[in-house]
Amino acid sequence: MASHIVGYPRMGPKRELKFALESFWDQKSSAEDLQKVAAGLRSSIWKQMADAGIKYIPSNTFSYYDQVLDATAMLGAVPPRYGWKGGEIGFDTYFSMARGNASVPAMEMTKWFDTNYHFIVPELGPDVNFSYASHKAVDEYKEAKALGVNTVPVLIGPVSYLLLSKPAKGVEKTFSLLSLLPKILPIYKEVISELKAAGASWIQFDEPTLVLDLEAHQLQAFSAAYADLESTLSGLNVLIESYFADLTSDAYKTLIKLKGVTAYGLDLVRGTKTIDLIKSNFPKGKFFFAGVVDGRNIWANDLASSLSTLQALEAVVGKENLVVSTSCSLLHTAVDLVNETKLDDEIKSWLAFAAQKVVEVNALAKALGGQKDEAFFASNAAAQASRKSSPRVTNEAVQKAAAALKGSDHRRVTNVSDRLDAQQKKLNLPILPTTTIGSFPQTLELRRVRREFKANKISEDDYVKAIKEEIKKVVELQEELDIDVLVHGEPERNDMVEYFGEQLSGFAFTVNGWVQSYGSRCVKPPIIYGDVSRPKPMTVFWSSAAQSMTKRPMKGMLTGPVTILNWSFVRNDQPRFETCYQIALAIKDEVEDLEKAGINVIQIDEAALREGLPLRKSEHAFYLKWAVHSFRITNVGVKDTTQIHTHMCYSNFNDIIHSIIDMDADVITIENSRSDEKLLSVFREGVKYGAGIGPGVYDIHSPRIPSTEEIADRINKMLAVLESNILWVNPDCGLKTRKYAEVKPALNNMVAAAKLLRLQLASAK
Repeated sequence: MASHIVGYPRMGPKRELKFALESFWDQKSSAEDLQKVAAGLRSSIWKQMADAGIKYIPSNTFSYYDQVLDATAMLGAVPPRYGWKGGEIGFDTYFSMARGNASVPAMEMTKWFDTNYHFIVPELGPDVNFSYASHKAVDEYKEAKALGVNTVPVLIGPVSYLLLSKPAKGVEKTFSLLSLLPKILPIYKEVISELKAAGASWIQFDEPTLVLDLEAHQLQAFSAAYADLESTLSGLNVLIESYFADLTSDAYKTLIKLKGVTAYGLDLVRGTKTIDLIKSNFPKGKFFFAGVVDGRNIWANDLASSLSTLQALEAVVGKENLVVSTSCSLLHTAVDLVNETKLDDEIKSWLAFAAQKVVEVNALAKALGGQKDEAFFASNAAAQASRKSSPRVTNEAVQKAAAALKGSDHRRVTNVSDRLDAQQKKLNLPILPTTTIGSFPQTLELRRVRREFKANKISEDDYVKAIKEEIKKVVELQEELDIDVLVHGEPERNDMVEYFGEQLSGFAFTVNGWVQSYGSRCVKPPIIYGDVSRPKPMTVFWSSAAQSMTKRPMKGMLTGPVTILNWSFVRNDQPRFETCYQIALAIKDEVEDLEKAGINVIQIDEAALREGLPLRKSEHAFYLKWAVHSFRITNVGVKDTTQIHTHMCYSNFNDIIHSIIDMDADVITIENSRSDEKLLSVFREGVKYGAGIGPGVYDIHSPRIPSTEEIADRINKMLAVLESNILWVNPDCGLKTRKYAEVKPALNNMVAAAKLLRLQLASAK
């Protein structure tokens, strides 16, 4: 019985690619050095899967930044501002598109479906001259073949590529991106022909947009695309992969009728209803790649349950045509549990990272083929039973408190306009107040201090002294820049979710459980294994210390319950909303303690609220109801004079703007600049927003420093659709990934722009 992996993490077990990328970007190493690290990682990944017995091993899932950007490079769809003159796309052009450079901004970055991974959004229009400009897919297939591994090359499918794109600047928003299909298919044909010539026998097209709510003409585009490719694909086995949700009945019918397609791979973890479609109508003689091993979480597979599912499918699909697979790429999970030296044995027995999931896939395939590893299955069953019965999972007091939340919508009594008036009397802020989102650059010295404290190499007193000194520097810098509402810079935090998870019960932590978020940015999601509560205050000490250093308002900085949930590996033994309510109660305790300590501005980040929105519209209302309710729970008890901020970034917010209003925050800061000020369009269309709002005025994910004039122009665009008395001026997101050499001039220009606009507004009265 055959086995397959949709995709694999790229960063390496100890983030080797991250450090190689950053060294290259900082001009400390050469392109050859970077390529050598990448080749070593690819080789080890292919060998690991081959040694584990995987039959269908993917290639071209490795990326230096993002797989959608790789497809853009393959198609030569480089926006004109990057000055590309044709030929094979090199690192300069590739990374300029991803990160921007000194003269031009980066392309838009947004969330990959409902994950915390980000992709670079293609910018397309009728005048794009597509050309075959990156041979990466073919080169990597040949590279694996030279190592003795015959892989399945993976391409982003042509229809999903277009549906994930946006009209370029200056192109009508109504422009049909699918009209470009005839222009990109010839390049796909060139790639397919080269792969066939190189010896490929299988090819995988990832078409994840099939799980979305698609209109008839969009489904027709899939039929047209693969009909056009059919003759070129002749002689190849063709796998179409889709993931993250169920397919609609219409999408499934479209999928199984695609011309030239040999196999279908679907997510049976998040797409549980898809099984019914398969059982009712599966085309004879086709292969089914059954995604039964979860590619998005770290819990060990319930092998007995998965085997039962596979046996039921075997009766429908046929023994020789069923392939065991992951639900999606393992990109979204940590790399290898072997590297975890500090997790206790009980919790460790409940987990499986990417390397272990490869083993699970193969064990299921062998069991289905009559070669069941009884000892492996027995060990797995024991771990499943241990997790269900462990007393550390359940806290009755927490469950009772969460259950008591039902029956109230937890709104602050006073309306937002009256609260803003009360807050202004207390805070006395200028018009167009300036602030930042929370974090400041994380220097090597700062990281060293945290690392040594965790390793018990320095005392707690020395650690506190060092962190306070860093806070003092950040406070003094903000005062020097004349920023109005300050932050303490979060020097005590490596990660906004990990920091809180470490102090909440019900969470476990890894040493090397890194997951790629975008580019070289990796996060280490906490593992929520049990009921959540807050044993003691988490941020009050640092926020109070920071406030004592200045007379200006100092924001208390918290991560909201929905973001903690969506950026963690969440327990799968109870509904997500129940876990979210538990986290909300813990954050509520912290908010009220900050207020008691004299913190008058408290930011509760919900950067990931939009990210968790289900992919199907029929499920939106339920999710938004409990997600927004969770946020309101955190601050329902504060005084009118306490200003509650929230922050959101790098998603499309326009379709949930009414839910954002329903959060009832006093001020929201929200990403805007990198997405071409897409957010402002919702206000142009007549949505009324009465709370404070700070659409980001510059992109912090690029090293580029915007000028005062550029920022002032952005603020003027905001003033065209928003009242000046509610508008805030701030960057898109936190500054931890930037260097002070970039941050200081950028913030200086931001403040100068705000002051310039204040003068203009005053003179206009």
